[in-house]
Formats: sequence, C-alpha cells, structure tokens
Amino acid sequence: MILIVSKYLIPKGYRGLTVFPFVVLKSSQNKSDSVLINHEKIHLRQQLELMILPFFIWYGLEFLLRLLKHKDRQLAYRMISFEQEAYGNEKDLYYLKQRSFWSFLKYL
Repeated sequence: MILIVSKYLIPKGYRGLTVFPFVVLKSSQNKSDSVLINHEKIHLRQQLELMILPFFIWYGLEFLLRLLKHKDRQLAYRMISFEQEAYGNEKDLYYLKQRSFWSFLKYL
C-alpha cells in the first residue's frame, strides 16, 4: 500500500480512494484514521482478488445497475457489494486477517 495525500484527486464528499497499489487520501489528517485506512485496505484486497481491472469493470457495472434501480447516486454507491463489505467491516481492524476469499459476494 502506497499512501498519497491529494485533495485534488478525491471527489467531493469522499475522504479516500483506492487504485491498487495506491491509497489516495484527501488530507494528511486521514492517515491516522484507522477505520478509513482499514476501509481502503479492504478495497485493496478486493482489487487483488479480481486482478484489478476486472474489479473496476465490475464496480462500474454494479454502480450503473444500482443507479438504474434506485435512481439515487449516493444510494447506488452505498449498495455496491464492494462498498457494503468495506463499510460493514471497516471498524473491525482484524477483519482482513480472517476474511474469506471473495467475501464481497455475500453482499450481492
């Protein structure tokens, strides 16, 4: 994991973004936020499991399908299986140690 701090690379309303092997944070204060870092590490694992490019294709398609269903961008984003897994387990700092392979599938 390579941490980068750049307020210009993060969309409005978000604090972090992960594109393997980089985790981009909006501010240096976020470096000490263990919950946020854990959330982004979960995305790193998801990206590795799907060999990176397929992760982003799946992510984008799932977002579009959920947007069509819910007609709300924020809800569509929160309903993506990758995000549900990350948000649901971000506070468990030991989650990645016991996480099963392709655990995001439970959230489809």
